[in-house]
Amino acid sequence: MTEGSGSTGPSGHAHGPRVPGAANRRWWDDNADGYQHEHGEFLRDTGFVWGPEGLDEADAGLLGDIRGLRVLEVGCGAAQCARWLRTAGAHPVGVDVSFRQAQHARRLDEVTGVTVPVITADASALPFADAAFDVACSAYGALPFVADLNAALREVARVLRERGRWVFSVSHPVRWAFPDDPGPAGLVADRSYFDRTPYVETDSSGRWVYAEYHRTLGDWVRALTATGFVVRDLVEPAWPADNTNVWGGWSPLRGRLLPGTAIFVCQRP
Repeated sequence: MTEGSGSTGPSGHAHGPRVPGAANRRWWDDNADGYQHEHGEFLRDTGFVWGPEGLDEADAGLLGDIRGLRVLEVGCGAAQCARWLRTAGAHPVGVDVSFRQAQHARRLDEVTGVTVPVITADASALPFADAAFDVACSAYGALPFVADLNAALREVARVLRERGRWVFSVSHPVRWAFPDDPGPAGLVADRSYFDRTPYVETDSSGRWVYAEYHRTLGDWVRALTATGFVVRDLVEPAWPADNTNVWGGWSPLRGRLLPGTAIFVCQRP
């Protein structure tokens, strides 16, 4: 990430000042405990869930056959997904900007007896050699929070081997036109889908301490193709009838009417 804040253009770059990467890192360190306490049961200590709808990689198979493959999880949090990958026969490595999340990963290693290496690093500067991995994945990790999306995608492309698969999920872009409310108020659009002004939080002095960047579906496709990826599929999971969870603005009420998650299935040529 680079310094300062601003809206995001069609190429995936954020123009103008951007929130400092160190600020986002501090935010995730400060909020890691609360995040794991609130969502840990849903995520499971060893489980790969693509988003609040509960789509499980064990059922979806979006990564393909990962047995024996080297897999990088970008923005891994406490490495729940990477830990599942290990049990499925892969050789996973997790990377996350938050050191506190990495500590939670170590805690879950001890609880489960399934250990995965987790490295603290920025998604825009991955500390791995070229073509080090066969597959890369990310479930709501890192990408929505980087100002320069293309820089992060170039890094993923660099560490993937030729024809390596890259699958990631993000909040569905259409949700940005609606209030982040799980109730009826969240069903009425109150802003333009094309307004790429990022969501930000500030401290008492007005400094940015957290940012999440909005890209349209077209922005995502252009950024992926500009960095050399081929988009093979776009998965928009429906909300299952048996999922009664409310997670921020995601809920059964909204999930029946609006897409909540977009999963991009890509490949490096």
